Amino acid sequence: MDEFRNIGIIGRLNSAKVVETIKRLRRFLADEGINIILEEQIASVMMGHGLQVCSPKMMGEICDLVIVVGGDGSLLGAARALVKSNVPILGVNRGRLGFLTDISPENLEEKVGQVLQGEYITERRFMLEAEVKRNGEPIGYGEALNDVILHPGKSARMIAFDLSIEGQFVYHQRSDGMIVSTPTGSTAYSLSGGGPIMHPKLDAVALVPMFPHTLSSRPIVIDANSEVKITISEDIDVYPQISCDGQVHITAAPGDSVTIRKMAHKARLIHPLDHDFYDTCRTKLGWATQYGEA
Repeated sequence: MDEFRNIGIIGRLNSAKVVETIKRLRRFLADEGINIILEEQIASVMMGHGLQVCSPKMMGEICDLVIVVGGDGSLLGAARALVKSNVPILGVNRGRLGFLTDISPENLEEKVGQVLQGEYITERRFMLEAEVKRNGEPIGYGEALNDVILHPGKSARMIAFDLSIEGQFVYHQRSDGMIVSTPTGSTAYSLSGGGPIMHPKLDAVALVPMFPHTLSSRPIVIDANSEVKITISEDIDVYPQISCDGQVHITAAPGDSVTIRKMAHKARLIHPLDHDFYDTCRTKLGWATQYGEA
């Protein structure tokens, strides 16, 4: 119990279910003698809570554990804010799929209680960083646990670009863009684009073309330590977007380059002892649940 004495809580805004679950969590943690810190935005909709309040990034300095109540999107934002502090993150699912937020509200007290007693699994998930340059000068930067995506934004027109890996030219492509996905993100947007499902322990990155204008273009899986560079053609009139986890957006221009590489820091996630990646896939993706089941 002494390992986690100061616990931060982050929640998804505009959700009555999230607020209800956070109130339950607050009561449980208070009964356990835990010092509770609320993230400032969720604190604004919980009047009279009487708790310490701070930003997600500051939680990395003062918390032993951060619990995220919401969907995977909430946890992605928390991971970007906390990755450099090495504070562990635990997810309570109040979203839809919940690949990362794996504690159900029905088992909240039981599973969180087990974690407080030291019964948990720790995972280190690598993240990506993306730098956009114009005429050789940086104009934008973003970090992602799931994916970095080049896409046309509000335009319905194709993007022309060159792809290079570790300085070696791969191909010129016309498409709706490119998804650069970590194993964590392989069950997110990359999956919808036809990318492979990758086990979280893999040290690899998937490059998934989005609606390529050729039948021969297929996803490529590469070493995660490779530097990926996408150079947008100068002769297009589309100003594409670079999106990190679908939450951080940078507007690029014709001729800009996007360099994507593995971050030096890793997100630290913790799960209950019964966490099972393949069970999560069966549950979330509708795989057959019995041997021999059609």
